[in-house]
Amino acid sequence: MIEKLNIVVTGGAGFIGSHLCDRLVQKGHAVTCLDNLDTGRFDNVRPLLNHPNFRFVEADVRDPLSIDGPVDRIYNLACPASPPHYQRDPIGTVKTCVLGALHVLELARATSARVLQASTSEVYGDPEIHPQPESYRGAVNTTGPRACYDEGKRCAEALFFDYRRLYGVPVKVARIFNTYGPRMLENDGRVISNFVVQALRNRPITLYGDGSQTRSFCYVADLLDGLELLMESDDAITGPINLGNPREVTVEEIARMVLRQTGSRSPITYRPLPEDDPRRRRPEIAAAARALGWAPRVALEDGLKSTIDDFAMRVATPVSPASNSAEPPAGLTAAARPARKRRAALSAVGSSA
Repeated sequence: MIEKLNIVVTGGAGFIGSHLCDRLVQKGHAVTCLDNLDTGRFDNVRPLLNHPNFRFVEADVRDPLSIDGPVDRIYNLACPASPPHYQRDPIGTVKTCVLGALHVLELARATSARVLQASTSEVYGDPEIHPQPESYRGAVNTTGPRACYDEGKRCAEALFFDYRRLYGVPVKVARIFNTYGPRMLENDGRVISNFVVQALRNRPITLYGDGSQTRSFCYVADLLDGLELLMESDDAITGPINLGNPREVTVEEIARMVLRQTGSRSPITYRPLPEDDPRRRRPEIAAAARALGWAPRVALEDGLKSTIDDFAMRVATPVSPASNSAEPPAGLTAAARPARKRRAALSAVGSSA
């Protein structure tokens, strides 16, 4: 038996957030999912709607947050996380990172909740040391096209620790490295989703640069294990803690794995590397192993198979330019539905993130 907790997941209709909502509800917790459905998909949480321990609230963390009833835990996952999405509205991304962190922290302070910030490996920028330990302060271009996300997340980390120092808010900070799995968006511009969709449609596989840049891919179930362990760890364990898979592979290796597993006839094509795209990315996870007893377990080949199977059911028809495939029914949300903000429709920027 576990203690039933009242848990808020911001960004809960997104790729990682919806898997987290699933898991927490299955464990018997009462879960409130907040999402503005900018990059989240209502279909991701639709199966939970009839569960008595789940409620969906359409809300934006850039606005002050108010939750009816007690709150014990808050997972702050609200933010577009792929370059085409966070560069589409860079000012909105900064606001989501910074104002979102402030509003989440104020909610935690008001309810005496423990709060976890989903930070990112992007705080290390294009790293000058390898692999990246938590002590590394990064090499970030503060004025480049990725700065809205990189610097926004760095500022959010600072706010979390200031709230701990000033107000005693129990905080946790996870630095998430590249994560993949079912429910990724077809048009998010990330390596695995790009390659899988292109391969399934027998379209050219697009590599940026010469394909020698590296990434370390963590399957979503392994990441959720790490997030839960960090959230429920001793209050003295605050992080930042890297959560990612230390197996490092080149982008070209991933492309060829996808081609093998899909049996696709897609050719590989090469395009210029986007500005500030990291050349190498690999987490040092000794702190997670020591403090949490955590290490990833799912092999890349096995995780790719599950991801490909999921995409295969969704890519029979071309993806809509809109990232959200379904809207919540009117009257569903627990809070008043905010007016849908018009987003800047800028060109998506390709990336190997």
